Amino acid sequence: MIVPITGNVTYSITLDPTVWIFDDRKILLDEAFNGGEHKQEDEDELVKASRRWDQAVYQQKINPPVNKSVSRMEGQKFLENSYVMPIAEFLNYSKAKEDADSATLETLNGEETISLKALEESYLLFALDGKPLKEDGPVHLLYKDGSNRENPIKGIQKIIIK
Repeated sequence: MIVPITGNVTYSITLDPTVWIFDDRKILLDEAFNGGEHKQEDEDELVKASRRWDQAVYQQKINPPVNKSVSRMEGQKFLENSYVMPIAEFLNYSKAKEDADSATLETLNGEETISLKALEESYLLFALDGKPLKEDGPVHLLYKDGSNRENPIKGIQKIIIK
């Protein structure tokens, strides 16, 4: 189950929410609305400087960041929690053209149009209780302010930038 981003963009891309469970950019559903943005643990300055050096010298920055290894305990956690993915980075990859100002979400129940700004400031719910959204998925759209948390836009099949 994939979700293409097409329309008034420089690059049409395809999202595959089934692999996001292993992506470090995912955010726990509860943290997304209670704690704001996902925060990495603080690192000391020596570690940060070392990483900057490695990136500058070797140019081996992996994007998207991927879990190096998943312990059995972490794997179990993946199978119990609900996760969202911020959509902004994917929209940056597709590069909406200057005159783009809205997005049409093709869903199982028809179409819904929202502003491009609202789409950029949204999450895609892709896992509920550790399981992919099969019946009304593959993703649901939730606004970052939580205003539609009880009634998300469900069954998104395609995102068309206009």
